[in-house]
Amino acid sequence: MKTVNDVLHHRSRLKGGEGTGQVFSIAPIASVYEAIEMMSDRHIGALPVMIDDKLVGVVSERDYARKVILKDKSSKTTRVSEIMTREVITVTSDDRISVCVDLMIDHHIRHLVVVDEGQVTGVLSLRDLFVEIIDEQSETIDRLQDYIRGGQ
Repeated sequence: MKTVNDVLHHRSRLKGGEGTGQVFSIAPIASVYEAIEMMSDRHIGALPVMIDDKLVGVVSERDYARKVILKDKSSKTTRVSEIMTREVITVTSDDRISVCVDLMIDHHIRHLVVVDEGQVTGVLSLRDLFVEIIDEQSETIDRLQDYIRGGQ
């Protein structure tokens, strides 16, 4: 099965980029409004929360819905640090997709932060993983069909 690194590179190629792409993050002192605006502009569902190069949390659209909207707070005056998840579930670029899916299911999360040698190198969504799994299964089906037809 493919690894996190494979997913990051595949996603980057689909978006026309090189390498694994830029990782967007936000500071804990930023307003929730700024975080949601950045997620909207970048078409992403979660942001690592960083102080300098240190990961201190993650904030997602789900955090916004549950901890701001449903609690009738103001997104412009609430700080990211007030709603972020502090215990971040991380993976490395060498982890297999199956490990990532298991972590997401076990922890009821939709995003994983990728950390290699102490540096945040990416963020994976459940959608990213499903796309990769479907592509891999399609390739397997194609190979099996070729074999059945007598091809190589």
